[in-house]
Amino acid sequence: MISKRYFSVLYIFLFLASNLLAQHNFVLVLDAGHGGRDPGAVGAISQEKNINLAVSLKLGALIEKNHPDVRVIYTRKDDTFVPLMDRARVANQNRANLFISIHSNSATNRNAVGTETFVLGTSRTQSTRESVMRENAVILLEDDHETRYEGFNPNDPSSLIMFEFMQNRYRDNSIEFAAMVQHHFTNDLNRVNRGVKEGEFLVLLHSATPAVLIELGFISNLEEERFLHSERGQRQLAQAISDAFDTYKREHDRRSGIASARPSAVANESNNAAQTPVFKVQIFSSRTILRANDRNLRGLQNFEFHHENGLYKYTTGRSSNFTEIQALRNELQTQFPGAFIVAFLGDRKISVAEAQRMLNQ
Repeated sequence: MISKRYFSVLYIFLFLASNLLAQHNFVLVLDAGHGGRDPGAVGAISQEKNINLAVSLKLGALIEKNHPDVRVIYTRKDDTFVPLMDRARVANQNRANLFISIHSNSATNRNAVGTETFVLGTSRTQSTRESVMRENAVILLEDDHETRYEGFNPNDPSSLIMFEFMQNRYRDNSIEFAAMVQHHFTNDLNRVNRGVKEGEFLVLLHSATPAVLIELGFISNLEEERFLHSERGQRQLAQAISDAFDTYKREHDRRSGIASARPSAVANESNNAAQTPVFKVQIFSSRTILRANDRNLRGLQNFEFHHENGLYKYTTGRSSNFTEIQALRNELQTQFPGAFIVAFLGDRKISVAEAQRMLNQ
């Protein structure tokens, strides 16, 4: 006869095992901005809420297909109004590993184009402040917003001062993913890169996890709106974000000591890429994130940055051929006299000599 003690021990074992498995389950929350009675920005042929939802659903489907160990949760899957606080609560209650809020931009300047990805921080430009105030203004549609948000007024710039004092423990990871998103938008889709930026978005503030807000493009620009509204454009944007997630998730698993659970074909492709060193040209370092049009970039369009030893290190170029990258460095030295070559194996920085040995160059 099996004793009660046996069942107690078995229960404890199963409880611990289930918790261990849960810890290995990556939780991603996808937030399609606006919805329901809140259309977001309105263009000539579309509404922002519909673009955001279409891209979010396509993105979720791609990630579910490529990452069976990832649990994808949506703040909305249809045309529903969801308060900002509730969107963040979905991430917090499910102990999300990453929160992605999808939006489409708008500006009074009809010529404004390009993608930008925000992390929590303090706005430094007027255009960013306008974007932040527009996105945060959705709380005015909530019946009890004065109570829920403790008197916060999205139309009052002085209300944003509180963000100066916020400390975000997830900042580095948020910046890391944001940079990956912008890299794929620029390199894969040839979209105008407006860079990684900081903003006082309430939906990011209340999310206790690495979190980004992605502006897919400008619905106020008719040409860009057509791309955002099209099935092709939405599919390409979702694919670019999915590719960024692939890299981010692989690095997350490496740091956590978790074996990849991706399908073999996709995993083999990623492993092959990770095993091939690449050279880049580092042009300078900065203690802060630079805007895409920052004078220090001197008009450079295609660039990346990584965070190392408290600095944001900006690079350009990417090749496994040392001669090619050397030629690029020589070409750039007039603009960037201190430019030099660095090497990476996947997301890990290695010495140039080690990369050359691996490539037999």
